[in-house]
Amino acid sequence: MIWWLSHEFEKKRAFLEKRAALIRDIRQFFDQSEFIHVETPALQVCPTMDVHIYAFRTEYWGPDGLDKRTFFLQTSPEFDMKKLLVAGMERIYQICPVYRNAEDSNLHSPEFTILEWYRAGADYNNMMDDCLDLLRMIADKQDIVSYTHAGKTCDPFKEWQRLCVCEAFKRFADIELEACLKDRDAFAREAQRIGVRVLDTDAWDDVFHAVMAEKIEPYLGMDVPTILYDYPVSMAALSRRKVSDPRFAERFELYVCGIELANAYSELTDAQEQRSRFKAEMAAKQKLYGESYPPDENFFKALEHGMPECGGIALGIDRLVMLATGTDTIDDILWAPVQI
Repeated sequence: MIWWLSHEFEKKRAFLEKRAALIRDIRQFFDQSEFIHVETPALQVCPTMDVHIYAFRTEYWGPDGLDKRTFFLQTSPEFDMKKLLVAGMERIYQICPVYRNAEDSNLHSPEFTILEWYRAGADYNNMMDDCLDLLRMIADKQDIVSYTHAGKTCDPFKEWQRLCVCEAFKRFADIELEACLKDRDAFAREAQRIGVRVLDTDAWDDVFHAVMAEKIEPYLGMDVPTILYDYPVSMAALSRRKVSDPRFAERFELYVCGIELANAYSELTDAQEQRSRFKAEMAAKQKLYGESYPPDENFFKALEHGMPECGGIALGIDRLVMLATGTDTIDDILWAPVQI
């Protein structure tokens, strides 16, 4: 057993050392930018508002064994970090493990590490600037000329590509997304026209994800990082609408070498709209998967009290380490991947 552990460590020594160095640099970046590192509970009443994210469920029995309550392992620390914004904190970040059931691939693990940060008085444009500064700082301190994955390279020091979602659909998939925003069948026909498989049971967002996965994502973040912004509002349950065009939300995703590295919002602060979106998302989840999650009432009460205008973002630490080391699978940079 000891021989196996030593052998496994030696195989992963370089990756684990690079991981530790990157996390050290990330902490330095935020500490020097006057962010405060916070720690929020890993057990949550409501783990997510996303229809397609599954949480791990656990039971709390209480000291006398009679106070049975259901909790979930966090899929993100988002709700509790936003409560801290309401309480008065302005610039916060957290590096922590998160847990998502039914996720396992070269880019996914049921347990992984996430970096989240929030800025009061900011929006998604500020978070774009943070991403640029962070990736360049890491590359500079770690002597990384380009981030790499599967033979692809991405230079963070060149001018980044900024591309709106509608433009990406037109450029890479030859689909006029705006014409399909309210017509699932028309969208499905357009997807089938370009060779994307669509099932009769697929909803609008299923078609969106299928086109993204097959026709768009593999081409993003080549040579330079890509910021893909302004998603249809139905694809951003926690993001505020664009004032200039409320069909879309102020959300962006960061892509490097075809890998989605980060997901960011100008955060929705309207408690009534947030509750309405939550109910719609959970109804869809119940219909599709036969389960839903209870609301985090303290989160909604915090929004009702008043959350400041803010920007927030989640970035995958493990994927960043993969890009920094050039490895192709997330298991390489985890000391002990979950045994599936």
